[in-house]
Amino acid sequence: MTEFQLEGAPNFRDLGGYANRRGQRIRAGKLFRSDHLGQLTPSDIRFLHDSFGAPWRVLDFRGVQERSTAPCQLPNAQVHALSIEPTIVQKITDLLAQAHTVSHEETVRLMQDTYRGFVRHNTHRYAEFFQHLLADADAPLVFHCTAGKDRTGFAAALLLHALDIPSEVIWQDYLTTNARLKNRPLSALLPEPIAHVLHAVQTAFLQASFETVEQDHGSLTAYLENQLGLSASARQQLQRLYLD
Repeated sequence: MTEFQLEGAPNFRDLGGYANRRGQRIRAGKLFRSDHLGQLTPSDIRFLHDSFGAPWRVLDFRGVQERSTAPCQLPNAQVHALSIEPTIVQKITDLLAQAHTVSHEETVRLMQDTYRGFVRHNTHRYAEFFQHLLADADAPLVFHCTAGKDRTGFAAALLLHALDIPSEVIWQDYLTTNARLKNRPLSALLPEPIAHVLHAVQTAFLQASFETVEQDHGSLTAYLENQLGLSASARQQLQRLYLD
């Protein structure tokens, strides 16, 4: 796995090198997850071009306003919008405007609701995500949202599961975000206890989405097949494209 950290996108990382249950590894330099690409520096761009080639395929889970305020800086990238509008900050802002005291625990519950919403309201976006993954594997591909932790974290977990990566590795990848974003300043617009929760990922967040999949669809494998379009043959194709 290539280890690096970009100045303008500290959560940009290669999924290459993870081994699945049969010992096959994700090909290095093909699949990346990231925070947004609107602040890439010239040296970041040169590094990505020299290390992995171009043009890039970009799958962007951000909402409309997020994309317009920080457009992708990768030259000649093929950007595909898979819009999942952010809701958590607006919900909390509305509660605070109503003089409601939002505790740490309630913020965690709201984040869990956000992850449940990925399954119950945004499954079509994750189905599109896999359609793009299956379409072509020649160019390097990066998928991202704003911080690269929630919408992207769920996508990465689904992808790694589809590639038969062990669950402990999936959790490790998910929690790596906290180390990558530890130096990111907290939002000054929210009370510090709330900002601390929104700044990081917790196992309780992703677990809420997994539990929702189980409740609504029986299993993660059934969800992949019946809701995300990953039939047995499509899953084999995905593995052929991205595993050594």
